[in-house]
Amino acid sequence: MTRKLFGTDGVRGQANSWPMTAELALKLGAAAGRYFRQDGKNGHRVVIGKDTRLSCYMLENALTAGLTSTGMNVLLLGPVPTPAVGFLTRSMRADVGIMISASHNPATDNGIKFFGPDGFKLSDEAEAEIEAILEGECLLAAPGDIGRAKRIEDGRGRYVEYAKTTLPRGARLSGLKVVVDCANGAAYKAAPEVLWELGAEVIPLGVSPNGRNINDGVGSTKPQLAAETVVAHGADIGICLDGDADRVLILDEHGQVADGDQIMALFASRWAAEERLNDGTLVATVMSNLGLERFLQGQGLHLERTNVGDRYVVERMRNRGFNLGGEQSGHIVMTDYATTGDGLIAGLQFLLAMAETGKPASALTRQFDPVPQQLRNVRYGAGQAPMEAAAVKAAVRDAEARLTGRGRLLIRKSGTEPLVRVMAECEDPALLDEILSGIVAEIEAAL
Repeated sequence: MTRKLFGTDGVRGQANSWPMTAELALKLGAAAGRYFRQDGKNGHRVVIGKDTRLSCYMLENALTAGLTSTGMNVLLLGPVPTPAVGFLTRSMRADVGIMISASHNPATDNGIKFFGPDGFKLSDEAEAEIEAILEGECLLAAPGDIGRAKRIEDGRGRYVEYAKTTLPRGARLSGLKVVVDCANGAAYKAAPEVLWELGAEVIPLGVSPNGRNINDGVGSTKPQLAAETVVAHGADIGICLDGDADRVLILDEHGQVADGDQIMALFASRWAAEERLNDGTLVATVMSNLGLERFLQGQGLHLERTNVGDRYVVERMRNRGFNLGGEQSGHIVMTDYATTGDGLIAGLQFLLAMAETGKPASALTRQFDPVPQQLRNVRYGAGQAPMEAAAVKAAVRDAEARLTGRGRLLIRKSGTEPLVRVMAECEDPALLDEILSGIVAEIEAAL
């Protein structure tokens, strides 16, 4: 069964344009409600969280209407991080969890992500079945079986308390000055609260959402302000979250950025030394740097690669029993603690490494020397298929031949935006630039 509506991370698009319309959200809610209430019994429940986008109000209400129309009881969490939805879906014994967010995208976008009763994102097969129900005629509940909606006031507080339990009992962050950039997003209250309650001196950024400023000049995709703030305040570390707080970048005391690959390398090394890295394996995507793979090999550890998307990382981890994985972009998945990427809990684990080793962030964020890597994006229009052009195919074949034994090339379509992503790695920066420029030029010429 194929999926047309769902991408690599739920349904996503520009707000108030298909598919991110109230009409579609209502139908999607009804379809999801019918899928999770196939036994026809009452009492089924769904939790809904959201980030701080203005359009979340519209989509939240539409989803609620659709879900209750099929007999689902809806528990509204308000603004909470995506991993909080995964956690609370399990904690509150819900049948499904829904997060309304477009993650690191601008405020004009939005998205809808589904979690199953186990707190993990739905499989491709489950999403395809929901699509099939949506495209058909959805059976509504009888008048007496319509669901109820209730707002849960302490959802964020429950997540805050859980996040603190992921550190060893008695662990404190006293003496650490932490800049935390919440991207004016879903963790704007939760992240500073957790850090302060654990004893850190907290300098918050991106904690004044107005519905339109999520990820705007702040957050993991725009860490410049946080870097400047770390240096200006003499902070020990910067923690940059994205709009729904499922990814993180770490800034050292000099404002230098460490991506997900460096963070995963640190955690894998520490966990292996503590004999708690399952099967000595880290799971990452095809985008992770070749330097990470070489670093792990040097420590007798293994890197398993998946397709791009944290859902595929988690799928591999669950199928093979691995407990650490993630993406270069900053999704850090630790299934000992969370069912999806959790930027805040990953930040806490990094702070724990600082506290236990006594080392500054700069000594922990440079686990390996990355192989020079470039990523370029080419936007295409509806109906365009530039990768099918003969000239593009020829340029790709030539590039792969030139990189043999010296690096690698990866070209793929984005699962969330109309972009062709061209990534290459090579020890020779000049050759890397030449190859990337040539391929991008051919793709652009084919548009």
